[in-house]
Amino acid sequence: MEEPICPIDSSCQTQISALLSPPSTLQLQALSPSNFQLTSLLFLFCSLHLIASFCLSQEYYNTLLSARHYSSITVKQDANFGKGVFAAMDFSDGDLVLRDQMLVGSQHSFNKIDCFVCSFCFRFIGSIELQIGRRLYLQGLRDSESHGCDVGSSSSLSKNFHEMDSSSEDEDQGTHQCGSGSSKDKNPLPEGVVESLMNGQLNLPFSKEFSLPSAVPCLGGCGEAYYCSTSCAEADWESSHSLLCTGERSDPAHREALLKFNKHANETNDIFILAAKAICFTILRYRKLKANCHEGKMKYDTSGDSNSYNASLLLEAWRPISMGHKRRWWDCVALPDDIDSSDEDSFRMQIKELAFKSLQLLKKAIFDKECEPLFSLDIYGHIIGMFEQNNLDLVVASPVEDYFLYIDDLKNPDKEEAEKITQPILDALGEDYSVCCQGTAFFPLQSCMNHSCSPNAKAFKRDEDRDGQATIIAVRPIRKGEEITISYVDEDLPFEERQASLADYGFRCRCPKCIEEEP
Repeated sequence: MEEPICPIDSSCQTQISALLSPPSTLQLQALSPSNFQLTSLLFLFCSLHLIASFCLSQEYYNTLLSARHYSSITVKQDANFGKGVFAAMDFSDGDLVLRDQMLVGSQHSFNKIDCFVCSFCFRFIGSIELQIGRRLYLQGLRDSESHGCDVGSSSSLSKNFHEMDSSSEDEDQGTHQCGSGSSKDKNPLPEGVVESLMNGQLNLPFSKEFSLPSAVPCLGGCGEAYYCSTSCAEADWESSHSLLCTGERSDPAHREALLKFNKHANETNDIFILAAKAICFTILRYRKLKANCHEGKMKYDTSGDSNSYNASLLLEAWRPISMGHKRRWWDCVALPDDIDSSDEDSFRMQIKELAFKSLQLLKKAIFDKECEPLFSLDIYGHIIGMFEQNNLDLVVASPVEDYFLYIDDLKNPDKEEAEKITQPILDALGEDYSVCCQGTAFFPLQSCMNHSCSPNAKAFKRDEDRDGQATIIAVRPIRKGEEITISYVDEDLPFEERQASLADYGFRCRCPKCIEEEP
């Protein structure tokens, strides 16, 4: 098997190296004359470069915290552990530590059948009736299709490997669950009920107690993205969707290429859509920075040639993403349990080929010559690896569950009257009558939180947390100046199992709990 070659990796090698240059912990630890035979001048140059990079990183987090009005936490950098989040005030058990707005996020493809949410903040939209009717309608369409459904998420990696390895044209259908109960566990509704739920002709009892924002269509008319407000629609358009929209406002060739990219992502791994959003976010940020410079709204050194000037602007546009990238996807993705270790090299090579094919499709759709380094396979691999290693789930609870629980808690005769209408609908939905919104996102502040097997905080959604922001809650008192830690794995697992799970993150835990339990 030949390794995929991306010409941009070599033609833009200098720019790519600059984009991937923020120093790692290992670089800082290794930077000493005793470790390398460096001349004093070279050592000084390297030291100044790394210090400057770290200063830019610290400046970014200080600006981010200030813009979001977070005075209760700080982000600090350490030569031993890298970035960390520290308390700037005392927290009590149960206190809200942080609500972190995502930089980029995406709902899983398979989850879009079950949940109708804002494409920017991921708040549920429409109405309880629309949520239920839409889900039953789409499930009916899916169940009527003979080919089943493609999950298109990280769980399909080993499936892709085995298919590619066997070179079979026949796809293994129905292997994956789509997050909904099977049709055999459900009782169909009378004809016309689903349509009445969707078009608003049927109003469920007490549904007004659970009002949702009206659905606002995409500015480009793609029919795929909907929002909870005009502000979310505009924010998503300016952030990434203007380049990814397949609506009538887009060029036909551009639209066709995007549809092919989306189809490939949905059939293989929808993390590619998230990577595309990160690239679009950077391109649009670059264009805005350049426009501001030309209009005199910001100062930037233009004394060099145009290529250097553009490269500097691209580096600045890339900075928010650069804070999160770590390793390339095919290097850091965990080996699935059903892949033998002897096949690891072949598995990783095929994952790289999968990324390369996705990148080529994306390049045909949104390529920008001035941002050419972003379309290198090396950069693409690092972006996907960022989501793989940070592993930050996007979860929003469904109001449908709250609605049916509300009906169940009613007193008679209100409950009996309401259930005459709601019980057949509940039976039609089946056991999994309520599914939360699920996806993947990059949260710039939560991603800075280090791991501990005895953490002092955790990710936890409260009743009032109804959008995709990450919510961090203190699980014990935290003193001012203390580092805020979360657990990347189930901290109740035995020592060896925790260490094995953490190996995927590239480190061996030395927290107090692990030191105490180590054999």
